[in-house]
Amino acid sequence: MTAITPQILLKAYAAGVFPMAESANDPSLYWMDPDERGIIPLRGFHLPRSLRKAVKHRPYNIRIDTAFADVLEFCAEKTPTRRATWINERIKVLYTELAEMGHAHSVEAWYGDKLVGGLYGVRIGAAFFGESMFSRMENASKICLVHLVARLNAGGFTLLDAQFPNDHLKQFGTLTVAKEDYHVLLQAAISRDAGFHDFERDHDPESVLDWAHLKQ
Repeated sequence: MTAITPQILLKAYAAGVFPMAESANDPSLYWMDPDERGIIPLRGFHLPRSLRKAVKHRPYNIRIDTAFADVLEFCAEKTPTRRATWINERIKVLYTELAEMGHAHSVEAWYGDKLVGGLYGVRIGAAFFGESMFSRMENASKICLVHLVARLNAGGFTLLDAQFPNDHLKQFGTLTVAKEDYHVLLQAAISRDAGFHDFERDHDPESVLDWAHLKQ
């Protein structure tokens, strides 16, 4: 079994490749390089009206990087709508190490003292690679995505990679791009600097909406 280190993982992302497992019980990892990639537009993000209202009501306390390992664990759980997961123990270890190095981040929705939604991903330069999300209360993961988009826009990011396009992400204006076009966008993004922690207004719904709802 080839030893994959966090450093190798970062090089793979920079080359447009990412790992997945067949299942949570399969210890092997496989490199993925899809012919088509899903890209969530940062300047052109589509915010559905109902979700805009939910963000304004601020039902959850949004936190950044306070429970990365827990977000990863919840993303790996089976649910009635997700009966299988590609997140195995090697994935958990590798991405937790990336988080400790400052190259992976979580956006978390808290309801009181309970973690009820979140997402995590990898950051290189001005590119953010979304990995997975989970939700235990209404709109929790979607609201985390809105906060992520606001944070990435404020920090000067240029690429939000959703990996595989799907129907769930289409509501946010997700684009499908060919592998060749994706690599052009990727190389431009990773060559730039961006600040994930430049945005410190997650407590202010109006500011979040100003930064996230940029579709003309």
